[in-house]
Amino acid sequence: MRFRPLGRTGLELSWLTFGASSLGQEFRTVDLNEAVRSVHVALDLGMNFIDTSPYYGRGMSECLLGVALRGIPRERYLLGTKLGRYAPAHFDFSAKRVVESVDVSLMRMGVDYLDIILCHDIEFVDMAQIVDETLPALRKVQEQGKVRFIGVSGYPMNMFRYVLDRAPLDVVLSYNHYTLQNTMFADLVPYLQGKGVGIMNAAPFSARLLTNAPLPPWHKATPEVRAICKQASDHCAARGVDIAQLALQYSIANEDMTTCIVGSANPENVRKWVEWSEQPIDQALLKEVLDILRPIHNWFYIEGRPENNDTPRP
Repeated sequence: MRFRPLGRTGLELSWLTFGASSLGQEFRTVDLNEAVRSVHVALDLGMNFIDTSPYYGRGMSECLLGVALRGIPRERYLLGTKLGRYAPAHFDFSAKRVVESVDVSLMRMGVDYLDIILCHDIEFVDMAQIVDETLPALRKVQEQGKVRFIGVSGYPMNMFRYVLDRAPLDVVLSYNHYTLQNTMFADLVPYLQGKGVGIMNAAPFSARLLTNAPLPPWHKATPEVRAICKQASDHCAARGVDIAQLALQYSIANEDMTTCIVGSANPENVRKWVEWSEQPIDQALLKEVLDILRPIHNWFYIEGRPENNDTPRP
C-alpha cells in the first residue's frame, strides 16, 4: 500500500481508502458480519482512512463502524465523517446542528475525536450559510479538539472555488470527477494546491458506470453515456480485463490525488481492489478505452440547486 501527504494537514493517507457508505445499506441489503469484516480486511491490507457520514443509512453506517472499530487501537486508523445532510431531502447546516452532529457521530463510532469532518453535499443549500455559519461553528469545535481538520464535499466543481475564495479549508472531497470518463477534478488541482488544501477523490467507478454491473435506477447517465461506457466495458472484456480494474488503477495513478475512496460491505471486493492497485496498468488498453470514451469526456449532470452548479456542456 502506498501513502501520500494530505495537503498541509501532516496526515499521510493510503492511496486507497475505505468508504463506508455501503455499511449503511445505501446500495443493497448487506450481511452485517460481512460488513464488519470488510472494515477489518481494509485495515489489515493497509487502508488507513475510513470515510463515512450520518447520511449513510441514516446513522447505520456510523453505528456499524462503532461495532467494527471496537477494540482496534485508535492510532491504527484515521477517521472522517460528515455533517449537514441527514436524509435525501433533509439538510441542516446550522451552527446548533454542527455541534450536535459532531457529538452524535463521536458517540455512534465510539471515538473521542475525528480526524476529518466534511460539510456534506453543500450544493443543495445556500452556500453562503456554509461560509458564514457552518464553517465558523466547525472551527470552534476544532478548537475543542473534537475534530482535527475541516472541509467540504459534493458534486459540482464550482462549489469548491466558491467556498475557498471566501474561507480557508483543510481538505476537500470530490466524487465522480476523476475517473476514466471525467477528469474535471484534475483541472482544479493547481487552484487547490495554491490554497494548500488536501485533495481526496472518491467513486472511481462512477456509481457502477465504469463496471460490468447494472446501473442503479437513480443513475443520471444519459442513453449516449450508457452506450459508450458499455462499449468501453465490452472492449476491456474482449481483452480479458474488467473495466473496473482499469478505472481503479487510473484514478489512483494521479499523484495529485492523495487518496481514492472505495467502499463495499463485501470483504472480497476490498481484497480485489487492493490486488488491482498493486498490478501495473495496461497502458495500451488504457489509451484504447480513453479513445472510446472521448465523445463523453467530462460529461456531468446537475446535482443540487441549479445556481450552485457548473455550466452544462453542450
